[in-house]
Amino acid sequence: MSERRVVITGIGCVSPLGNDLQSTWDGMKAGRSGIGHITQLDTEPYECKIAGEVKNFAPDPYFRVPKDSRRSDRYVQFAVAAAKMAMEDSGLDVSTIDTRRVGVMVGSGIGGLGTLEREHEVCLSKGPKRVSPFTIPMMISNIASGIISMEHGLHGPNMVIVTACATSNHNIGEAWRMIKFGDADAFLAGGAEATILPMGLAGFSNMKALSTRNDEPEKASRPFDKHRDGFVMGEGAGVVMIEELEHAKKRGAKIYAELVGYGVSADAYHLSAPSPDGSGPAYAIAMSLKHGKLNPEDVQYLNAHATSTGLGDIAETKAIKLAFGDHANKGLMVSSTKSMTGHMLGAAGGIELIASVMAIVDGVVPPTINIEEQDPECDLDVVPNVAREVKIDVALSNSFGFGGHNASLLVKRF
Repeated sequence: MSERRVVITGIGCVSPLGNDLQSTWDGMKAGRSGIGHITQLDTEPYECKIAGEVKNFAPDPYFRVPKDSRRSDRYVQFAVAAAKMAMEDSGLDVSTIDTRRVGVMVGSGIGGLGTLEREHEVCLSKGPKRVSPFTIPMMISNIASGIISMEHGLHGPNMVIVTACATSNHNIGEAWRMIKFGDADAFLAGGAEATILPMGLAGFSNMKALSTRNDEPEKASRPFDKHRDGFVMGEGAGVVMIEELEHAKKRGAKIYAELVGYGVSADAYHLSAPSPDGSGPAYAIAMSLKHGKLNPEDVQYLNAHATSTGLGDIAETKAIKLAFGDHANKGLMVSSTKSMTGHMLGAAGGIELIASVMAIVDGVVPPTINIEEQDPECDLDVVPNVAREVKIDVALSNSFGFGGHNASLLVKRF
């Protein structure tokens, strides 16, 4: 059997920069921040009062039966919307294919936290009989994938991987592996998150993980900057249609890029801190290059996980230097789009793979904004403040999650 190649044929996203691909990507190219003061809850008791909220989002149009959106957690609404956009963008017509060959892997790092908070409050204040019968299905992390399959009638492999902030990359990567192995021809894959909520805000705040630059929200997310003080929470979804090359060609699909590599590893070090030597992520990067049969110097752009935390950005810089050697400081452009979207947690990898693909398609590397004084320990070409027009043939996207989960995805011009 000849090697099965995997291409990206559809893109859908909902982000703090806009509720579709065009507005999100335009925002990134313009170096626009999607961060502002939180409107979804009263932030008076919280130290952090800022986040990257999705704005003016109406879920109903994305569901076949609009009222079903009200039986869905906010994270599921984002996932269903992004999946529908990716499906439509791909032009895949389910009436013409074997639906058992198309799968869904759209995960979430935390799942339906909003549903859990609300129904727990009902249970305590009004009693157990008043808790919604939809509580469990609305809350679980796999339900977005299930609902997406029902919305589109897709009977192929359906599951999710939950690895905190590496969730999207693991779902896309394992879907890629299943297509390579021959168990499916196409997948809707990615992640979604909606945790700008009391528990989300309090939990991350009390870990001292969040920025408290409340007076300058747009400048709060500043990966690689010397004066960074933590990440800014974001929300939304990023979903791609990935497809076996011959399957895509046969139906005349447009092809954004080829997904050529996927690498995975564990730090096996700490609950939430990265391994300080960067060896875990470096191994994942090396594995993705090996799959893609590419050398480190073939990669022109790396979309970093870089969340704007003190330890994380330095550890990733070390990982990049370990994996890329001399090339890390000679020609490799590294930027963090989290400077504009905030950290979308389980959705981050989906949005960031999309940014990496669009860098190839458009010949534009999105910037790392808010670089006022670059940290000398993060001495890479971080594309400070302004996007760069340059031809990109190969791009890599990193995602790392609490628990030491590392995942890298490698895309190439088709």
